[in-house]
Amino acid sequence: MTHDPESLQQLRPIFSRMNRVLMVPMWRLGLGQALNAWPPIGGRMLVLAHIGRRSGTRYLSPLNYANVDGDVYVTAGFGPRTDWYRNVLANPEVTVWLPGGRWHARATDVTDSADRVDLLRKVLIGSGIVAPMLGIHPRTMSDSELDAACPGYRLVRMTPRTVAVAAGTLKRNHSATSTAP
Repeated sequence: MTHDPESLQQLRPIFSRMNRVLMVPMWRLGLGQALNAWPPIGGRMLVLAHIGRRSGTRYLSPLNYANVDGDVYVTAGFGPRTDWYRNVLANPEVTVWLPGGRWHARATDVTDSADRVDLLRKVLIGSGIVAPMLGIHPRTMSDSELDAACPGYRLVRMTPRTVAVAAGTLKRNHSATSTAP
């Protein structure tokens, strides 16, 4: 399988169903830690709680992530039409569920940042086998190859605000350091 837009769009309903019937229920059962037990295969997973831009409904989206200097980065691999991405652009106040706890954050699109490729590489490595299954090899591709392979990907930074659950997971408010992997 490759990372071309047509292949990605074919995978979209599969990911959506898997997230709805498997990933979110497992997190609700407290099994988030187990889902993150073997990052090289299953990836690093979080759940992003966000508000629908039109409906006002709260949604839960499982995403791969990278923790860099206390901020969490995620990518919208289906591009700018990805629903959760459009929702956080409209309402950037979100809740992040990590294996060690939950915290409130502000989501910021950093797709155009100077370190985009480096951060994107970290998130894609955090996807476990998903990126390689799509023909994207973040550990071996050069920066220019990776950038060319992911032109529509959007990169979002989650900056911690306050702890929502599991005190001790987060050590600061505006300049937080997460102890999660």
